[in-house]
Amino acid sequence: IDTEEVKDYILRKLEKEFDEMLFTWDLDEMSKRTCMSKSFIEKEFLQDERMKLIERRKERGKRFWFYKESIEVMKEIMNEW
Repeated sequence: IDTEEVKDYILRKLEKEFDEMLFTWDLDEMSKRTCMSKSFIEKEFLQDERMKLIERRKERGKRFWFYKESIEVMKEIMNEW
C-alpha cells in the first residue's frame, strides 16, 4: 500500500466532510481556507457584484456568505484573471 495514496485519500475524505458541514463562512474563515490575505479577498472578490449579491448581513453586522455559492463565484472570478 502506498502511504501517499492513503494520506491523499484521507485528506480528500476529511475535506469533503468539512465542506458538507460548512454552511456559511466569514472573511476570517475565507482567508484561512483559501490561504489568501483578507485585504486580497476584499479587493479581488468581495468588491465583485456577484459576491455582493450573495452576502448576508444584518445592519452593521458581521458579513457572511453561503459557502458553496461563494466558492462557485470565486472560481468564476479566478477564471477571468
